[in-house]
Amino acid sequence: MMILTKEETLPIFQITFLALKDILDKAVSFSKSRNIDETIILQYRLAPDMLPFIRQIQIATDLPINGLSRLAGADPIRKDDNEKCMDQLKERIDDTLKHIELLDFNKITASKDIKINFQLGATNQGTMKGDEYFKYFIIPNFYFHAAMAYAILRHCGVELGKSDFLGGIPINMS
Repeated sequence: MMILTKEETLPIFQITFLALKDILDKAVSFSKSRNIDETIILQYRLAPDMLPFIRQIQIATDLPINGLSRLAGADPIRKDDNEKCMDQLKERIDDTLKHIELLDFNKITASKDIKINFQLGATNQGTMKGDEYFKYFIIPNFYFHAAMAYAILRHCGVELGKSDFLGGIPINMS
């Protein structure tokens, strides 16, 4: 399987990012209604050795922007990771989508057999062909971190359901 075209790839990220923005809005409403400082939710985690909510969103935005940049032959984007509120996370999502839309998808699609080197955690290095990197690293990791963000909010008591995670998936596809 080759890497998808722009028309096939963008919706993968757009739909989930829009869903994440919606659940961020619900988290803000939840924290206001309960008089909870939203920074508490930003630092919440499901387990002591797990990254907090804010890092889940940051990584979910880093994966497609950096992964697709590598596939396009461009340098990955380094973000400061200095967001301090839900609105700043929403801005990060918007910036990520804008950057992805500007990438050269002809290069991305053509990167099927190009070796991609990437960081795996603090000390490990990974190497995959472009199509494997897209299918087996970018996509599953993107969904993992988006799902963890959802799960953390759900655990905090934010009223979310499966449809909140799925967002605007077009269900009447032909």
